[in-house]
Amino acid sequence: MADIEPTNPVTYVDELARRARRAAARLATATTQEKNDAIRKGADALIERNDAILRANARDVENARAAGKNAAFIDRLALDKDRIEAMADGMRTVAQLDDPVGRNLATFDRPNGLRIERVAVPIGVIGMIYESRPNVGADASALCLKSGNAVILRGGSDSQNSAREINAAIAEGLSGAGLPKEAVQVIGTTDRAAVGAMLEAVGKIDLIIPRGGKSLVERVRDQAKVPTLLHLDGNCHSYVHADADLEKAADVVQNAKQRRLGVCGATESLVVDRSVAAEFLPMLQGKLGDCELRGDEDAMRILPGITAATEADWDTEYLDNILSVKVVGGLDEAIDFVSEHHSGHTDAILTENMAAAHQFMTRVDSAVVMHNASTQFSDGGEFGMGAEIGIATGKMHARGPVGLEQLCSFHYRVHGEGQTRPA
Repeated sequence: MADIEPTNPVTYVDELARRARRAAARLATATTQEKNDAIRKGADALIERNDAILRANARDVENARAAGKNAAFIDRLALDKDRIEAMADGMRTVAQLDDPVGRNLATFDRPNGLRIERVAVPIGVIGMIYESRPNVGADASALCLKSGNAVILRGGSDSQNSAREINAAIAEGLSGAGLPKEAVQVIGTTDRAAVGAMLEAVGKIDLIIPRGGKSLVERVRDQAKVPTLLHLDGNCHSYVHADADLEKAADVVQNAKQRRLGVCGATESLVVDRSVAAEFLPMLQGKLGDCELRGDEDAMRILPGITAATEADWDTEYLDNILSVKVVGGLDEAIDFVSEHHSGHTDAILTENMAAAHQFMTRVDSAVVMHNASTQFSDGGEFGMGAEIGIATGKMHARGPVGLEQLCSFHYRVHGEGQTRPA
């Protein structure tokens, strides 16, 4: 916030958290109409501020290029009119969704006459730490507001100019709806100590959600004293089974790899059944164009001239136009390979054999498993959530795309008629 000097990261984050806590108390009692109004007005403000956001983003992109960032990084960072409109549309979609707060999750009556309800409530104050994708700020703001949570956003230093302009639009929407603008705040310093202060803000921030590269998520995992919801990386696999429709599979894999190189749902490793590899791999190579293929010995025999894969390749999230290729002897070997090397994010099987698809989807323990579909569908918007605040690869509280319902906790409401518990 403009009136807080970020000279001391700890006191700075503490003050942001204090304001967020106060805003969260107001949001917890806000009506659905109030929250929807704030989100829609914020979306409108994004469109109205299009030119200012693009100018700010151009500065970020220029700085990133000067720093030698690669093309995939620039793609994640860059905004244009269509991407800003998509951000606004995502916010409006969130406004159209059912309000998750106050949902009756269960009701049960006890023999002593007590009626107990389990009711969805906001988590409170969310700390969102993300890197180069400025649209994350808009998605997170809409999801947190609709679920009754205040959010403190700490974008990467590469996207600071964009983040400030996007936050100005969100604040305009909040004020226009009569809700406190402190419900969405942006950390106004690039000092990494501010991240450390967030991670140690026990009792001030209720949940930390990181969204970015492996080094960021590992830091949060290793240093956080506040509860976290995280995933380490998106080492996603697509497996072409012996009974795949090869033309269909080639189109799906090409999209899964190349639609957007820098997203966590991009396929990074291709697994191919040996019985179809000689036919499929040349077909796919033609569709992938200049994609660098790194293969095992079988793949290299079929595609002379490709790079030899190392053991490290099987575990790498490239976020670039690179694909590792593993040839396997059948379904069991494919499942074993994916299970050894995946990151638990998203894995897919391409096959017309429903029994094989069922085996793969049952035995591969990932947050999202797919059959005959691009791994790039692993996204909250595509799942009908309007947007997502991240993809969770853990198994507690939330898993997969994190949307409105996953940003709620619950409490119990117990109704009695004067019952007392016997001694």
